[in-house]
Amino acid sequence: MNDVLEATSPATSLSGPATCVTKVELRVSCKALLDRDTLNKSDPCVILMVQNDGQWIELDRTEVIKSNLHPVFGKVFSLDYYFEEVQKLRFEVYDIHGTHSIGTRDDDFLGGVECTLGQIVAQKKMVKPLLLKYGKYAGKSTITVHAEEISGNNGYVELSFCAKKLDDKDLFSKSDPFLEIYRINDDETEQLVYRTEVIKNNLNPVWEPFKVSLISLCSCDEDRKLKCLVWDHDSRGKHDFIGEFYASFREMQKISSGNKVSWDCMNPKYKQKKRNYKNSGVVILTDLKVAIDFTASNGDPRNSCSLHYINPYQPNEYLKALIAVGEICQDYDSDKRFSALGFGARIPPNYEVSHDFAINFNPEDDECEEIQGVVEAYQNCLPKIQLYGPTNVAPIINRLAKVAAGDGNIKDASRYHILLILTDGVVTDMADTREAIVRASYQPLSIIIVGVGNADFTDMQILDGDDGVLRSPKGEPVLRDIVQFVPFRDFKTASPAALAKCVLAEVPSQVVEYFSHKAISPMSPMRDLPTPILSPVATSPTE
Repeated sequence: MNDVLEATSPATSLSGPATCVTKVELRVSCKALLDRDTLNKSDPCVILMVQNDGQWIELDRTEVIKSNLHPVFGKVFSLDYYFEEVQKLRFEVYDIHGTHSIGTRDDDFLGGVECTLGQIVAQKKMVKPLLLKYGKYAGKSTITVHAEEISGNNGYVELSFCAKKLDDKDLFSKSDPFLEIYRINDDETEQLVYRTEVIKNNLNPVWEPFKVSLISLCSCDEDRKLKCLVWDHDSRGKHDFIGEFYASFREMQKISSGNKVSWDCMNPKYKQKKRNYKNSGVVILTDLKVAIDFTASNGDPRNSCSLHYINPYQPNEYLKALIAVGEICQDYDSDKRFSALGFGARIPPNYEVSHDFAINFNPEDDECEEIQGVVEAYQNCLPKIQLYGPTNVAPIINRLAKVAAGDGNIKDASRYHILLILTDGVVTDMADTREAIVRASYQPLSIIIVGVGNADFTDMQILDGDDGVLRSPKGEPVLRDIVQFVPFRDFKTASPAALAKCVLAEVPSQVVEYFSHKAISPMSPMRDLPTPILSPVATSPTE
């Protein structure tokens, strides 16, 4: 044997109510809007509609941006995203007259577009032309919707800013300042994160605290550059530039150590032209609060209802199964090192979904020292990942089968692999998994699957060849039976030895069958028995 893989992933159920997979934040901007006003430009506002039982209902709306045909709205739409549902959305753009009143005249409507939330999430940035009634194009008008998924332990931050001694841009009064924060993306584009309210007639403004997700603020990258602009508000939309500065979330966090965090607000033109120019004011971060947002849909490991709950007094079901099986297998492993892999989670730094990652976050060396090392890696991994889905196990099986194939060329019976998968639900890539198992049945590999929790594991019995020969989707049978499935709940009151005995019961015959098929005789003496491989992951939105 050569390591034991332990992996856990989200439970999914088609029979129960839809579970929110994640929250999605939408940001909206428009270009080349129709100019409906005679004296000024249009004052646009975007209304977000959702379809419910065939009826369009207003969910939320952006702020009104005065006299602007290319608005970038600061409002963030927050929606629950259900992967398995078609969530129809409609964005309608209006020219607003008065205080947020939507005109009923046709010429107040600047265009609209329909789509699904899934389309926006898949594209991340959706650009579409705006359409008037009867499908007519609204000139060259377009709407752009940016989507960012907020899930797991992205975290939220609350920021409080003020400024001192800003430049006075008004002739008969003082400036009316507001602050904009932009995130600079990898491709050097700028994404508006937040726009504060306007503080009238004040060179020392104190803006209201605001809350943003860390994924929105800096893509969970503490060193990502943030561009901050201070403007003097103009009611006609022609805002006067006061100054700018660059920051990062890492810099902002210095405030938590009691240090003062401030930036010179600089106007590059003044700096170039004025010899004694110092700044156009100072912007100060007065408070910063960070809160990890573990929603119920992500199965907070700190919540005792979660299957991943780390109880200081006793191990959870994952750890019980891992320890029970792992401690038996490690006696046959010469170096006592185990690969520890995971699937079905979003992992740092970019928090993209992975179905094949090292839980020690070292892709160059995914092995842990003894079973206790795997346990510690699992516990350390939980707070750093975002529980997600789906439950795709074929990538892990294919990976281990490839490793095992390399050992298949060895001409003695010194290497055999055991893949231990811990899952709280039925796999969602059943066809790919069957294909992977058929391919793996030709390699020195056995697969043990332990079902954790109270899910309906009936379909998992298909993978266990006890009731018949497992076949690939194309009808090809396995060369030999290599899968053993056991629901952990059947052994809740039994000793760890009972679980280990059950899940490992078929392994000796599987080892003999493989080496007999390869016509390889048993080794003698017994000093170099085959060795085990281990790999855990922790992620489940429903745990």
